[in-house]
Amino acid sequence: MSLWPKEAKLALSIVVNVEEGAEASIADGDRGPEPVDELGISLKKSIRNYGNESNYQYGIKAGAPRVMDLLERYGIKATFTAAAVALERAPDLANRISVGGHEVCAHGHRWVHQFHMDEASERQFIQSAVASIEKTMGERPYGWLSRYLLTENTRRLLAEEGFTYHMDDYSDDLPFWNTDQNIPMVIMPYALDSNDMKMWTDPSYSPEAWLKYAVDTFDWLVAEGEAGSPKMMSLGVHLRIIGRPGRIGAFDAFLSHVTSRDDIWIATRKNIRDRWAQANPAP
Repeated sequence: MSLWPKEAKLALSIVVNVEEGAEASIADGDRGPEPVDELGISLKKSIRNYGNESNYQYGIKAGAPRVMDLLERYGIKATFTAAAVALERAPDLANRISVGGHEVCAHGHRWVHQFHMDEASERQFIQSAVASIEKTMGERPYGWLSRYLLTENTRRLLAEEGFTYHMDDYSDDLPFWNTDQNIPMVIMPYALDSNDMKMWTDPSYSPEAWLKYAVDTFDWLVAEGEAGSPKMMSLGVHLRIIGRPGRIGAFDAFLSHVTSRDDIWIATRKNIRDRWAQANPAP
């Protein structure tokens, strides 16, 4: 069988990160406020950062409708890497994700680090995320994305808890099997270089530079597919970043560019994982 359906030259995965409302906050009992801020201001004192909290809420209130409208306009099924608590607190967004037929991939129970957790704590963290997302969405997640860092136990715990793919990897443009654990798991590599977080980091991309980089990535990978080596591309965006009126146009332009072709397969990560595993059975 061909790698992708209808001998598509590229499998494209649009990933929408939903973290807003699940970030670190004094109001939720955390020791300090969320350090990731568009202004680049990381407070060291244990005080509430009301400004940053409101910036995150912008993603839910204003950014999410813009992102969802574009996905609907272009008929795209995306994967929403969602912190479970963020979905609990955004029922309207959760409903649009469900109605739109999108996939939810677990991005933790909350958008916090898990690298410091012992095995029991990390297992509970994973189980809490599954239970919450299943309650909110009516279906459990099958994929997992940590907040940057993971532990030596993460992949084994995910396999034991019924996950079928893991995203904490940046090493390839194709899925691959991880056989380090007793239960083989498909690794679905993610991409940081094309992520819209690049418009927050220093030095940062302008929306125009981000769009050019994303389009150049897409065009190069399509050319490789045309030459007989089809790949997968991941494009990650955030509601509070790409959803701003000065940036959403770049996302619109990218979606317009990729949907102008009929030899590209745009699908959820779970669908790409399942198709790849079918073509490449577990060792």
